Amino acid sequence: MKLHGTSREISAEFLGTFTLMLIGLAVNAQVFLSEQSAGSFLSINIGWGLGVTFGVYVAGGVSGAHLNPAVTVALAMCRGFPWAKVVPYIIVQTLAAFAAAAVVYGTYFEALHAFEVAHGFPAAYAEAGRHAIETAGIFATYPQEFLSTYPGGLVDQIVGTAVLLLCIFALTDVRNLAPDPRLAPLMIGLIVTAVGLTFGFNCGYAINPARDFGPRVFTMFAGWGTDVFRANDYFWWVPIVGPLIGGVVGAVVYDALVTRHHPTAAEQPD
Repeated sequence: MKLHGTSREISAEFLGTFTLMLIGLAVNAQVFLSEQSAGSFLSINIGWGLGVTFGVYVAGGVSGAHLNPAVTVALAMCRGFPWAKVVPYIIVQTLAAFAAAAVVYGTYFEALHAFEVAHGFPAAYAEAGRHAIETAGIFATYPQEFLSTYPGGLVDQIVGTAVLLLCIFALTDVRNLAPDPRLAPLMIGLIVTAVGLTFGFNCGYAINPARDFGPRVFTMFAGWGTDVFRANDYFWWVPIVGPLIGGVVGAVVYDALVTRHHPTAAEQPD
């Protein structure tokens, strides 16, 4: 049966987000479990940027390839994206991130087990089918020990996501210097790479509620338990609330300083 309308868009949004998350989580796993013998912080940022690029190519022509609830909410508030589609988009984005975490976990299961054994994590964990919280960061984001959940972590996520949305709005502004639509996915991927290279240290730059929450829920069921929600003074809410605020901030700032000052048709020179 061929899908139409919103169902078609949601299907594409799921696959685009899944593509993003599969590449992003896999590069996390490769670098972490190889102890940086098969990658580095730089390759993590490049991997996530490429994940976004290919995710946008997968879904962009059908769903708009939001791939991120912060993008969806900002577009609803500032670009007329239908509010009736916001919740369905966020649900499929989160489910896609959960599914991608499951695939990466299955692919890297033996490497994960070998890593935990090599580092002497309690044997009782393996016997009980549990994992140590130290490896949960492959899937969800956790802050540096020195960083407070609030306000430090929240500010970090607001700023990083504001930069993301401000630049996305610029790249899609046909009255500014928007690139050819076929190049836009690459440019958007470079934005994510840039955010990671500049704002990736404090909290791992989730800048996407689905990217963090979907895999975090997966880890809870896959052997890490509820510690993934209690860790770092209940940090889990920060990568949800911070990006939703930051996305709107970035969008509003761009519109206030650029969009609203574009000349009207009557003001255009002859």
